[in-house]
Amino acid sequence: MRPEKDSVPTTDNRLRTTDYGLRTTSSTDLLRSVPDLPDHEARRLLETATGRSWTDLLLGVEVAAEEIEVFRALVERRRSGEPLQYIEGSVPFGPIEVAVDPRVLVPRPETEQLYEIAEAVVEDPLVIVDLCTGSGNLAIALKHRFPTATVYATDISSDAVDLARENARDAGLDVTILLGDLFEPLPGNLRGRVDLIVSNPPYLAAAEVADLPVDVRDHEPTMALVAGPVGDEVLARIAEAAPDWLRPGGVVVCEISEFHGSVVAGHFASLRGDIQRDLSGKERFVIGAAPQ
Repeated sequence: MRPEKDSVPTTDNRLRTTDYGLRTTSSTDLLRSVPDLPDHEARRLLETATGRSWTDLLLGVEVAAEEIEVFRALVERRRSGEPLQYIEGSVPFGPIEVAVDPRVLVPRPETEQLYEIAEAVVEDPLVIVDLCTGSGNLAIALKHRFPTATVYATDISSDAVDLARENARDAGLDVTILLGDLFEPLPGNLRGRVDLIVSNPPYLAAAEVADLPVDVRDHEPTMALVAGPVGDEVLARIAEAAPDWLRPGGVVVCEISEFHGSVVAGHFASLRGDIQRDLSGKERFVIGAAPQ
């Protein structure tokens, strides 16, 4: 859930004032026409607008007038701060790809690392639960990795649940996605039977929102980012309830704020909570296990 640190490019008038008319234009000229965007962003927008591969675009193929207008519209959306992933419409995540839009957070590399940790700490799990599922990326990726597991996912946002169900359907994977707060919508007979709980919950404090990059602050759902006045409120609730749902030896893995490692470890003390760092060296995950 950690917001990306890249700032949104400032507006450059050159694309706006350039008149492409009704003629075709070289893809390389189009890319040069947006120097205010990072090269990789301009390329990805042009790929989205034309449906062509980067190799073709790099060779300087001709782009039709209709595609130019689509590209210009996509550039303006990015300049306004809309996340690139929303414009593209999907994000690769582990072994799968999920659709994303303003109903859900954009999955970050840290959450992909959470997936990698989770799939490494269990062997042949029978029951997996993903809390605060958002786009369903964790639940669907884990179902792909463990096809014989029964996978449940929950989210308090009906919009997120709708998109997660669409993503599971499009992936052809059987994941039960339920609307509700954390463990509340799960079948009661799962108590004491869950092998793996994963979550990328809200973990920002309310006061942190003002300092977020504009693409996160103005476009991604605040309820998926902010836990409360302190930021660890949702994690504390997960830690309190998880022991009732885990089987003996069952594991819980959650993404956390880099500033809350010691506090979150205390929340998960009954599960011997261990804090692990992300690829940037920041405290980013808590791993707990129920006593055998």
